Amino acid sequence: MNRGDGALGSAQREEDLARLIETVAGGERAALRALYEATAPKLFGIILRILPDRNAAEDTLQEVFVRIWQRAGSYDPRAGAPLPWLIAVARHRAIDRLRQDRASRLTQTEDGWLERLADTKDGEADLARRDALDHCLDRIDPPQRHCLVLAYCEGWSREDLAARYDRPVNTIKTWLRRGLLSLRTCLEAP
Repeated sequence: MNRGDGALGSAQREEDLARLIETVAGGERAALRALYEATAPKLFGIILRILPDRNAAEDTLQEVFVRIWQRAGSYDPRAGAPLPWLIAVARHRAIDRLRQDRASRLTQTEDGWLERLADTKDGEADLARRDALDHCLDRIDPPQRHCLVLAYCEGWSREDLAARYDRPVNTIKTWLRRGLLSLRTCLEAP
């Protein structure tokens, strides 16, 4: 095969992928299956480089094709070739998953830390911890303090807190994270 044949084959493959995406946009499941068979190995390799956990990478690949199914109509062949578009969808979803997993692990660690602080069997130690906790809570800005108390003592969800304070959920998450970090720093200080 000479260089010209390779370029021709690549151009034909791109045209085929563009047609498949267009057909997927029309709701044709068989086209999605064909697109999956044609691109899944490459997309999975890209996802696996971002998410080293094979199970997470497999789940993410499925999410990528759900997203492609939902958004195939947004692909514009005049804006670029289809394979880079598919790769971008996969890459962005994998990065989102990586961020979610990291945030989830951090939140679980922080939640567990606060629960361990509040859980004690010794009444005297409980009183000392309560005093230290009250002292440290007083040093936190009132909105963050109220969010911490409502979230971790009253069980309010992030969404409920966002509605109460008329703030985006991400702002509430930031308040909670910063509040927990402030509490930890204060309580672990000598």
